[in-house]
Amino acid sequence: MPLTDADKKHVKSIWSKASGKAEELGAQALGRMLDAFPNTKTYFSHYSDLSVESGQVHVHGKKIFDALTDAVNHIDDITGAMSALSTKHAHTLRVDPANFKVLSHTILVVLALYFPADFTPEVHLACDKFLAEVSYALAAKYR
Repeated sequence: MPLTDADKKHVKSIWSKASGKAEELGAQALGRMLDAFPNTKTYFSHYSDLSVESGQVHVHGKKIFDALTDAVNHIDDITGAMSALSTKHAHTLRVDPANFKVLSHTILVVLALYFPADFTPEVHLACDKFLAEVSYALAAKYR
């Protein structure tokens, strides 16, 4: 289901707050994914510490949120904005694309925890749709 103008407004609004905490929120989302879905740890076996406090998790978490900020900034061309990352995850890293949905879930949890007053049902739905589009775009090079 495509993002409506209202969805885009909701995503941009909450992301304007989230992008300023990219490292913290990214580490929380990535750390939660690694804890709740242990099979995802295989992609990070080269990390010496997979805890939320880990510097490596913080660095990668920030990369994730920075990439999502890029997708927000190109919300009308998410596929184009995510093209290089799709290639990297498909051909170099060989990440199972099902994990994009898993990470999307933990991102929603973190947004709800950090911004409870702003994370209304409408914002939740808009963010879920946005992250589904990002996941779809990241999986594009697998097809």
